[in-house]
Amino acid sequence: MKDFFRQNGILLLVIAFLLSVLIGVLSFVMGGKADPLSNIVNAVTTPVRSGVAAAADWVEGVYGYVFRYGEMEAELKELRAKVGELEEQVRRNEEAGRENEQLRALLDLTARRRSFELEDVRVTARSASNWESTLTLSKGTSAGIEAGDCVITETGVLVGIVAETGVNWSTVSTIVNTDTEIGGIVTRTYSAGVLEGDFSLMNQGKLKLNYLPEGAQLVSGDEVLTSGRGDMFPSGLPVGQVEGVYTEPSGKTRYAVVTPSVKLDSLIEVFVIKDFEIAE
Repeated sequence: MKDFFRQNGILLLVIAFLLSVLIGVLSFVMGGKADPLSNIVNAVTTPVRSGVAAAADWVEGVYGYVFRYGEMEAELKELRAKVGELEEQVRRNEEAGRENEQLRALLDLTARRRSFELEDVRVTARSASNWESTLTLSKGTSAGIEAGDCVITETGVLVGIVAETGVNWSTVSTIVNTDTEIGGIVTRTYSAGVLEGDFSLMNQGKLKLNYLPEGAQLVSGDEVLTSGRGDMFPSGLPVGQVEGVYTEPSGKTRYAVVTPSVKLDSLIEVFVIKDFEIAE
């Protein structure tokens, strides 16, 4: 090795000098621009750096999304809980509103019907057959309820007549049942007749107003009340509205089909008229 440097030292110095000059010339010519070696290095590393930066941005984005998703899920659970509380509050308010409305109606009925002795009862069962229309009530003879008593809603609408009683229960024959027979009157024309149940109409939730006087001019929508004929039942209890007027097959008598005002399927609480004063 010493011999190599001793024999070629001058040549190596010349080569080194020339490389120094070449590098200096290149730097001068390029005017401060990157040298080729730097260009090669940068060309190779730039895509790598870009990929690393993009991967870092993606990881940061994913982390941010996961963190934010957890926050949103917690907020959603909280909102659902608040919505549930608000819905429950609305239900309570609606129930209180119905109770207040029922109480106001009952007070109004009591004010208008001071002669009524009322007993509030709950509907515990309904007839399950197509052959009758009855209700079972939660009170009976121990509460002073007797067969023949009228049953009404809190607004005074006729529901039916007590047909049978026990110690702590009673059965009501509704106004559409086939054994119904109550005096009725049309308020607009004062046309009187007899409210009767009819089997074919019972399944439609309707009844008849029979024995109408000749020349009675009834129209759809006329209101029908109890007439109090025979003093067995109170007068003036709302029954329903005339749906139409028809003639019997014999052609001698006419009758009206009446749609009851009471919704029998939705009754929960009703009132039994245990006693009333007869208007002279």
